[in-house]
Amino acid sequence: MNVIKIAKEVFELEAEAIKGLCEKLDDNFTQTVELILQSKGRLVISGMGKSGHIGAKIAATLASTGTPSFFMHPAEAFHGDLGMLTQNDILLAISNSGESEEIVKIIPFVKKRGITLIGMAGDEKSTLARESDYFLNISIEKEACPLQLAPMSSTTVSLAMGDALAAALMKKRNFKPENFAMYHPGGSLGKKLLTNLKDIMTSKDLPTVDLKSDFQDVITTITRGKLGLCIVVDDGLIKGIITDGDLRRTLQETDKIRFDLSAQEMMTKNPKTIHENKMAVDAEAYMIENKIKELLVVDDDEKLVGVVQLFDTGSIF
Repeated sequence: MNVIKIAKEVFELEAEAIKGLCEKLDDNFTQTVELILQSKGRLVISGMGKSGHIGAKIAATLASTGTPSFFMHPAEAFHGDLGMLTQNDILLAISNSGESEEIVKIIPFVKKRGITLIGMAGDEKSTLARESDYFLNISIEKEACPLQLAPMSSTTVSLAMGDALAAALMKKRNFKPENFAMYHPGGSLGKKLLTNLKDIMTSKDLPTVDLKSDFQDVITTITRGKLGLCIVVDDGLIKGIITDGDLRRTLQETDKIRFDLSAQEMMTKNPKTIHENKMAVDAEAYMIENKIKELLVVDDDEKLVGVVQLFDTGSIF
């Protein structure tokens, strides 16, 4: 039995199922996005079994990307949790067959209260599809399950449709990294997105030299600073930077005796800088974009106030 072949077949079937969603998108999707955007309530998601697991993940994704959302178990809803819903809320019900008993049973009570119902199902003729105010078609040709019993392709397309909703809503809301950070304050991701450069930059005993500093002064300053560099300043303004690489290149490219070299002759002019009020994530992106490992941090007057490095030990990057 070739398990690699089996795995590839699953990938191919599920990929085809997702690709098939493109042809099923219609005005219902557009209207659903606009409905959620205009809503003054929450988007409550419900589903039974595997659809419920997918629904919980979709709710978590939406909640973390600017759309107030939570998961409501349909069986519990029928025994009191329907009270979680307010008239301003929207219910997104997920059922591959569109006939899940627990989902179908709560529909009349949802409709009676005037709560908008969005149905996500694989059968456009199902009860859920007929009763929904808006219908998202997630039908598939074939499950990836070898027995055609366990939901595989169907749960994959459900998740993909949920992600499509979340992405569309993020774009419509102009949702930005700083917004994302507000919902993710914990862990390394939240720390990176919420941390200001002032909190992580090296700002004390900065390794600086002036334009006329000689080779020995430069070496001593780089060694003392323990950053692998020194900054050339004149009256507080940055004139250049000297890294270990600059030293090697200078020594290779000149016949001048090294002790006769000045900082001005060794430095890289106009080094990259960033304002002290920028976020750590901005510095990271800027360094990666410019393929550099350090940034000089400046204040409103363009004067040196710190250094931030991409691969600092203990840094947030």
